[in-house]
Amino acid sequence: MAQPRSSLVAEILRVVIVVFGAAVGLQVAQSLTTSTEPVLGVLTAPMVGVIVGAGLGYSLGGVIARRLVGALDRGEQALGGVTAEELVSGAVGALLAAALVALVTWPVFLVTTPLIALSIFAFAVILAGAFGFTVAQRRRAAVLDTVSAHTGLTSGPSAAKGSLIDSSVAIDGRILDVARTGFLVVPVVVAQPVLDELQALADAPDERRRHKGRRGLATLDELRHLPSVTVMVVPDDAPQVAEVDAKLVIIAQQRGLALLTNDSALAKVAAISAVPVQNLHALSLALRPPIAVGDATPVALLREGKEAGQAVGFLDDGTMLVVEQARDAIGSTVTVEVTSVLTTSNGRMAFARRQGDR
Repeated sequence: MAQPRSSLVAEILRVVIVVFGAAVGLQVAQSLTTSTEPVLGVLTAPMVGVIVGAGLGYSLGGVIARRLVGALDRGEQALGGVTAEELVSGAVGALLAAALVALVTWPVFLVTTPLIALSIFAFAVILAGAFGFTVAQRRRAAVLDTVSAHTGLTSGPSAAKGSLIDSSVAIDGRILDVARTGFLVVPVVVAQPVLDELQALADAPDERRRHKGRRGLATLDELRHLPSVTVMVVPDDAPQVAEVDAKLVIIAQQRGLALLTNDSALAKVAAISAVPVQNLHALSLALRPPIAVGDATPVALLREGKEAGQAVGFLDDGTMLVVEQARDAIGSTVTVEVTSVLTTSNGRMAFARRQGDR
């Protein structure tokens, strides 16, 4: 099993501390005596200093390293995984932090022995890189925006790094159909405040509210099991804000996510805050058929249908329209009334009758 990133950093820091301790022990021993005679069996004073220093470094290194990277462990657990955007932003942060600390600490090579200086330098650079990676990872949206601004690359709403859904989308349930088609921007991100809100609804005394909460939780659970969808749960990044909607806008801003909602008011607030918005209700309106049952429309009848008396024409968008009892009007344009609309795997088709026919 691979070690967590913070555990690997802790082990590297521990080795650096051991080398540092050995170097300090060697320098102390050499400053106390210049004799090369054995002082402990076959061991000379410098050798004893190296062994004692390395031993102390090993003993103290584990404690020091674990304390230094403890925050990294907690941060990694809270993030719940590393996406490509997190990796890029974290790498940028690590490189910048390591370069800055290297620039500040290089004078240690001028004031002490090379071995001690190298230990101090490596310790500082590794710690700064780990700290920079964690900070940049948490603020990846700002980091990536800054990088884009300085490299001339821009990103629009289509560059959103995932879809942050609110409780209205979970309760609606149509998100499952959208996800199955592959049109959903992944990963799907669920904020802890949304889970808490759905849980509160599921435990409500009112049966209607309870049904909504349970439906929303069931939708999220089913979404989590879809093979083409990755669902991530993120913590509350705005605990100081009371309203869930306001929390979602802040989380979307900080994490570079698009907000997927059915709430028109929340969609407007998010748009004003420069957060990309995916309105599921607007999507359904955009995909509705160009004609509906009861609509009257002119159509040019081009050929016979499969059944007796049928004539076939096509609307401007290519929808096939089958008109009953209109074979005698083939070659002309008639006004028809739509009686039914069907959507199949091959497209959409409609049935109609000539106006006035009953």
